Amino acid sequence: MKVAVIQSNYIPWKGYFDIMHDVDTFIFYDHVQFTKNDWRNRNKVKTAQGSVWLTIPTGTNLNRLICEVRLEEPRWQSKHYKTICQNYGKAPYFPKYQAFLEHVYLERKWETLSELNHYMIMTIARNFLGITTKFRDSREFPLEGARHDRLMDLLKKAGADCYYSGPSAKAYIEPSVFHDASIKLVYKDYSNYPEYRQPFPPFDHYVSVLDLLFNTGPDAPWYIWGWREEIPESRSP
Repeated sequence: MKVAVIQSNYIPWKGYFDIMHDVDTFIFYDHVQFTKNDWRNRNKVKTAQGSVWLTIPTGTNLNRLICEVRLEEPRWQSKHYKTICQNYGKAPYFPKYQAFLEHVYLERKWETLSELNHYMIMTIARNFLGITTKFRDSREFPLEGARHDRLMDLLKKAGADCYYSGPSAKAYIEPSVFHDASIKLVYKDYSNYPEYRQPFPPFDHYVSVLDLLFNTGPDAPWYIWGWREEIPESRSP
């Protein structure tokens, strides 16, 4: 069974969903240390002034796990919604996703960062990108050890025989540990994504997946993984 284990991110970029699409089971790994102003609570969108951050306020306490981060102040929700609408309101497929945005930002009050992130990620994956991967939470498993030992314990208890990781993990992963556990280690290649008609040049691949959805709509999966299988002439930047 192919498994990916990743911390939940706020409206992640397209590569996050690419690795999710590759595996049978995707495990949210929020039972680890929270790092402030990381991808956990912020991401980028395009504006006329360039790519800017949308950041969820999380307080100053760093002595928390990601799953323990509570969202006490809801005013950020309407601000993020306004920023998204101002910069993408004229995008061709923005109306297709507006009800989802209104539900997330205007209708619901989120108790924790994990609750928000999980909901947005799973909704985008299942409803908008057609991903059928199974979702699980690391908190479902009684884990032992620290750092790498804890990850290996999680993979074994999840029944993994193949682990998909982002390429940045090469700096600290020890391949021999996976070999000894009979778990195949695969590093995801995020290169060569095709460009699409994106507002406010120059093109930026490293923005929230919302940018891709608003500008390509039902073709979004092709720009994430479908292009590797075929390159139809009808799609061009």
